[in-house]
Amino acid sequence: MPQYLSPPKILVVDDERSMRELLEILLLKHGYDVQCAESGLEALDIVRSQPFDLVITDIRMQPVNGLEVLKQCKTISPRTTVIMISAYASTELAVEAMNEGAYDYFPKPFNNEEIISVISTALRSRGDDPTLSKPQEGPLYFGCLIGESPPMRKIYENIQRVAKTSSNVVIIGESGTGKELVAKAIHRQSARGDQPLVIVNCGGVPENLIESELFGHKKGSFTGAAANKMGLVETAQGGTLFLDEIGELSPLLQVKLLRLVQDKTIRMIGGTEDILVDVRIISATNRDLERMVMDKTFREDLYYRLNVLPIRIPPLRERREDIPVLAQYFLSKFTKDFGKDIHKVSSYAMDILCNYEFPGNVRELEHIIERGVAMESSRIILPDSLTLSMYRRKEQEQATASDVSEIPIEGFDLDQHMAEIEKRLLQQALHQTGGAKLKAAQLLGISFRSFRYRLLKYGLATEDELKNLGQ
Repeated sequence: MPQYLSPPKILVVDDERSMRELLEILLLKHGYDVQCAESGLEALDIVRSQPFDLVITDIRMQPVNGLEVLKQCKTISPRTTVIMISAYASTELAVEAMNEGAYDYFPKPFNNEEIISVISTALRSRGDDPTLSKPQEGPLYFGCLIGESPPMRKIYENIQRVAKTSSNVVIIGESGTGKELVAKAIHRQSARGDQPLVIVNCGGVPENLIESELFGHKKGSFTGAAANKMGLVETAQGGTLFLDEIGELSPLLQVKLLRLVQDKTIRMIGGTEDILVDVRIISATNRDLERMVMDKTFREDLYYRLNVLPIRIPPLRERREDIPVLAQYFLSKFTKDFGKDIHKVSSYAMDILCNYEFPGNVRELEHIIERGVAMESSRIILPDSLTLSMYRRKEQEQATASDVSEIPIEGFDLDQHMAEIEKRLLQQALHQTGGAKLKAAQLLGISFRSFRYRLLKYGLATEDELKNLGQ
């Protein structure tokens, strides 16, 4: 439990006594100074009489509702942070609350640990969280790499170790995991950091051109060779040569690369002299090079000379702790690029992201957030701003192959089709669990908050039914 020299003051506003008492006990336990109000009118009287760092208010209250409390709080005390809670979850309410300046929106029932985490973050974001005696640890940045999960910390350690050597490195990981960023970090940490880093995408250069790109050519050595051209290997002299997608090299190029690795020499196309080069080689691949060696599609001798120091980058689904950190980083980046005032990803949307498999890894997360910022009209990223085709693939994979055997000639509405599949899966989960909603959410591998959001969206439950969980 954090120890405060001066506890932050929080006002809890709810017309349900049980909810007020629950929040009061929870907040007192975590060291906050708590006061409660049983109506919106009482809350506004209290806010006028004394300052609060944060207000937590229900939305559905009479005669003054939570949205009016929010508006008045922002007028009376603009620096007060407001978090909305409601048993009546809806996108419209969330959008309106965010547009009026709410920090976040939580449906009831909420996860105690999650709301405490959001409160702590909200207070820190004010810049004047009353002097925590112990500083809070923030996201861990390592050069261009972002992440604080144990797998990422291990990668940072490996980068520091291999950077001190001159041995060749192979970076292994799925597409979109950040292999090029790891290569850049190794180069910058090494003794060659002030020398060139030359990047070659072995799969992005046509096979008939890549030899010339790598090793250069002499004038007149082939049609179109109008002048001598230095190759990228020689350009990297004294520095680092990063060969991305190394598994795409042809057998002929593998032989020529082996000569570079073994003898540190190259020969231009059409040339007769060997050129001595001093480069460190870092390779990257999303393919199984060992399997390629067994299948005789990649030279065994080249493999062992390149793979002196291997580094494996885990896919994003194996380091889910990094998803919120990365999402916030991309959010800050794109809100600045697009000139928008969007300060966070909503708890609903973050649930979806944290439970998604991310076949495209960090690159896919970046694209999802970019689209979300472009589509969002409020001050917070909501689930509906996450492109359906991006975050529903897990549900798509669970659907049976008989749903669409082939695309009709006249085409069809993909979003509508996926919505129908999702609705059927929700119904099946409820049927299998005898209507137990919490168990149904667990069966689908999603949070209960995300589950109830979908139930309301597809009309499978009413707000009154969900108010008491309906389990």
